[in-house]
Amino acid sequence: MTAADLLAELDTIQPWHLDFYQDLHRHPELSFQEVRTAGLVSDRLSHLGYDVHTGIGGTGLVGVLHNGDGPTVLARADMDALPVREATGLPYASTATGTDSTGHQTPVMHACGHDMHVTCLLAAAQLMADHRDAWSGTFIALFQPAEELGTGARTMVEDGLADVIPKPDVALGQHVIGLPHDTVASRPGAALSAADSIRITLHGRGTHGSMPHYGIDPILLGSAVVMRLNAIVSRELPPGHFGIVTVGSFQSGSKSNVIPETATLLLNLRAYDDRTRQQLRDAIERIVKAECEASGSPAPPEFDYTNAFPLTENSLDAYEKVSAAFTEHFGNEAILMKPSTVSEDFSDIPRALGAPYLYWIWGGFDPDTYRRAEADGTLSKVIPGNHASTFAPVPEPTFRTGASAMTVALMSYLARRS
Repeated sequence: MTAADLLAELDTIQPWHLDFYQDLHRHPELSFQEVRTAGLVSDRLSHLGYDVHTGIGGTGLVGVLHNGDGPTVLARADMDALPVREATGLPYASTATGTDSTGHQTPVMHACGHDMHVTCLLAAAQLMADHRDAWSGTFIALFQPAEELGTGARTMVEDGLADVIPKPDVALGQHVIGLPHDTVASRPGAALSAADSIRITLHGRGTHGSMPHYGIDPILLGSAVVMRLNAIVSRELPPGHFGIVTVGSFQSGSKSNVIPETATLLLNLRAYDDRTRQQLRDAIERIVKAECEASGSPAPPEFDYTNAFPLTENSLDAYEKVSAAFTEHFGNEAILMKPSTVSEDFSDIPRALGAPYLYWIWGGFDPDTYRRAEADGTLSKVIPGNHASTFAPVPEPTFRTGASAMTVALMSYLARRS
């Protein structure tokens, strides 16, 4: 039995999984709060005969299915939602609220498609459980919390993931995005960027706005810093070499006639290799320290690195194996992915476990609508990006494509050979 034979069974399980998807979409949960989602997944995996281990890294869980000799393959789906108020108008739209890490109430929405990821991995898990005669080896279905924070994968690893699962020979992951729902794309090497968020606190000396010569103005200092930071990529990286430094927030002061004591900058940086990532970090710290010195700051600047996402760098061997299977199944809709500037923490898991990995993307939107918008230059207006309040993949056939891609990838390693 081939992957295509297994996928012929999708019609029989599709109604259950689409109902499950809409239920998850109605009931999103914030990072490290995925209690209901994890409970539903655990129940389903147990029913299918998996050995289930829950509470890994808080709300993370794995289901392990042993099926004779052969490779061990891990597949991962993320479960968390975002603090976004849904504006899709769908009949199954979320009206949920949650309490964020600061204690504030916020609307919650699956604005990044993690509900679809969970549903597709569960579908693949069911196909693998129902057709054990078609494959041999060990399949690990991993459901991860808190991808949106960049810490969920690492937390599962630190909480003893390696102690409850066999060492995988390869790890697989996927993400739905604003592409046509018949498209699957991956690439070898750097696929998603590494990223850091940095909080920088600049120190000045407060005074009356009418007497600036008595103070050290952190707003003027911060402005000089922002101007210099925006020259790092254009003046310190070789032309054509990818890197991003973004100042997303600049906060200081509260009154027009008061020069404040401090200013706070929030930065985000991205790179396709660790050397460039470190170069950007070094340049940021060098510039900030120099500008503080030039302004006569009474205290050195403070750097707080948060939300660190690893580089997603796909294994060439895994890419060649899985992409060949994708081409066989999806034909011309299996395409080469362009490197993406978004970031993911999936690779923290295979790196910690010493396994090669492959991460791919697939589409969730009507192909004709997409291609018309692409042709007339209105793509960004017609197809919402991930994290938008209107992001909502078409449930079918997005589900079929995602479930098929995961199953095809699994069977490229686990299928019984004649």
